[in-house]
Amino acid sequence: MTMSLRKLVMALGIASALIAPAQAEETLVVYTSQPNADAQQTVDAFMAAHPDIKVDWVRDGTTKIMAKLRAEFAAGNPKPDVLLIADIVTMEGLKREGRLAPVEGLELEAYDPALYDAEHNYFSTKLITTGIVYNTNSDIKPTSWKDLAKPELKGLVAMPSPLTSGAATIHMEALTQNDALGWDYYEALAANDVKPQGGNGGTFKAVAGGEKMAGAVVDFLPIREKAKGSPVEFVFPEEGVSAVTEPVAMLSTANNPEAAKKFVAFLLSEEGQKLAADQGYLPAHPGVDAPAGFPSRDNIKLMAFDAGEALETAEQDKMKFIEIFGE
Repeated sequence: MTMSLRKLVMALGIASALIAPAQAEETLVVYTSQPNADAQQTVDAFMAAHPDIKVDWVRDGTTKIMAKLRAEFAAGNPKPDVLLIADIVTMEGLKREGRLAPVEGLELEAYDPALYDAEHNYFSTKLITTGIVYNTNSDIKPTSWKDLAKPELKGLVAMPSPLTSGAATIHMEALTQNDALGWDYYEALAANDVKPQGGNGGTFKAVAGGEKMAGAVVDFLPIREKAKGSPVEFVFPEEGVSAVTEPVAMLSTANNPEAAKKFVAFLLSEEGQKLAADQGYLPAHPGVDAPAGFPSRDNIKLMAFDAGEALETAEQDKMKFIEIFGE
């Protein structure tokens, strides 16, 4: 090759390198139960903040994500660096198995300590609360969980089943851990002809459509649909609300722990929390404004909840639930 031709090839190579897009230097694998659109937004926002990290993500319901991960554990080849799933009870179980690694150095001062693991193995990223929805045509405007057991609402209350819904399972555990409610409350509901079934979507439709007058449901469904004209109101009951908190955690087997730590930090940062609010969820950070239709974070009372206790009792509690409601 002549000198002039060699110079031309070198010049073209330099130009090509300048024109080509920068390639991510690291790959982060995330398993998540977020809805597809939310997951894509979350990944895009993180990659915009960290252009040197490429994210590969897998999305499914928490139950299916955990089945996939369990199979990978059994094969000795767990793939994800990060889990972003529905509830802390599942995370508590993984922690006890030694499957999670602590993430240190995060700015957690503003967060309620009840929203993250004391040993920093998992962290809540948002609050999807379960409260009361009622049809605005109802004569009863409930403000308390106990209102759903009033005779005026006999046969007119809808509820998702913990046999179907993860949020309903968390709700059952929170209420039965509450001394003022407990299993007596569920027995009162059964006596009032409440027949829990299906998930939150079905409960909301029954109330919005007038088949039922009130029910227990996750917050964002009635709040979003009210803004579109649905004849519903959502109430944060005086005793407090249960919450699915969509925790994030780094696995102890993470192949890229540094990128995993950055992902966790991003979700808990002000930018990450504003993203959660933009997606229509109540951010876990009390200093980030709630979406339209929500009260401010300091006006929402969360029920005390022991994830460790729930992990130990959830299965037997589901059996008791079946005994009470005959499912």
